[in-house]
Amino acid sequence: MSVTSTAVTIRVTEPGGPLVPERVAISTPGRGWVRVAIAASGVCNADIGTAQAGGGAHFPVTPGHEIAGVVAELGEGVKGWSAGDRVAVGWFGGSCGHCDFCRRGDVVHCAERKVPGLSYPGGWAEAVTVPADALARIPDGMNLFDAAPMGCAGVTTFNAVRHANVPTGGRVAVFGLGGLGHLAVQFAAAMGYDVVALARGPERENLARKLGAHHYIDSTAALPGAALREIGGADLIISTVPNTAPVAELITGLRIHGRLTLIGVDGGSIDVPAAKLVMNSQVLTGHLTGSALDIEETMRFALLHGIRPMIERMPLEEAGEAVERLKAGKPRFRLILDTRSDR
Repeated sequence: MSVTSTAVTIRVTEPGGPLVPERVAISTPGRGWVRVAIAASGVCNADIGTAQAGGGAHFPVTPGHEIAGVVAELGEGVKGWSAGDRVAVGWFGGSCGHCDFCRRGDVVHCAERKVPGLSYPGGWAEAVTVPADALARIPDGMNLFDAAPMGCAGVTTFNAVRHANVPTGGRVAVFGLGGLGHLAVQFAAAMGYDVVALARGPERENLARKLGAHHYIDSTAALPGAALREIGGADLIISTVPNTAPVAELITGLRIHGRLTLIGVDGGSIDVPAAKLVMNSQVLTGHLTGSALDIEETMRFALLHGIRPMIERMPLEEAGEAVERLKAGKPRFRLILDTRSDR
């Protein structure tokens, strides 16, 4: 492959090393791959581990899997895309296309799935080269900074709500009002559900209601599952916080045939009373992101219903500071790295 230009890229070059901006050469994309000129790239909790680049990483490492930009160059054999197309790339960064999961359309569970930042250099850069099947078309009317988080946080919460089979007019509770939760509340409200937001402190109630929540529970004032049960319980609880400790208690807030879906997790385990799950026909499950088509559907739904992520922009070169802010829980609510030279 020939070198066509250079781009600023944020990289970790050794285990535990700092995130450093470097100018690197960009090669012509190979067959089936596409180069994207990046405008906006999200900073997600999942990127923290990538940025720390443990001993098993292949160096140098460039994190980033919430990408929005413009197609800059097509590799051989790529059809359906043109230079100048506005595109997003999310956690799903390509799949084999021929395994049973891919043939069923469940590409995110492909054993050979690719993830930007892990399988190949990610989006904390001025440009990224990705498989063409990872591209999602950004609808007219949505700006690139709002589109970037839709590739991970947006599609994850959208799919978690729409695939839960909540009865018409049912109740959805969202545990946590952060980067994932503030989107989950908006999607659930736009789908016509009775929405309960459960978050820490009374000061978040006004925001929760502005986002579409019909009820608010301060999880510091009462056990959230018990408080939810007191107001009639929920058909679906989406746990967005990266902490498994509260899950066992949260289940007490489920209705009969209810579902608790985990989209925020840590390395912990969950101890739940199996008898209650059986007697109440309840489901405890996990949910993992979505395909490129799912991302497109997420963005179209968001555009139609006026759903947008709440974002903070930071210059690309300050990616290290962005990670520290995220670790400290400071962003409200999604951090976006801005690659523009004229910002």
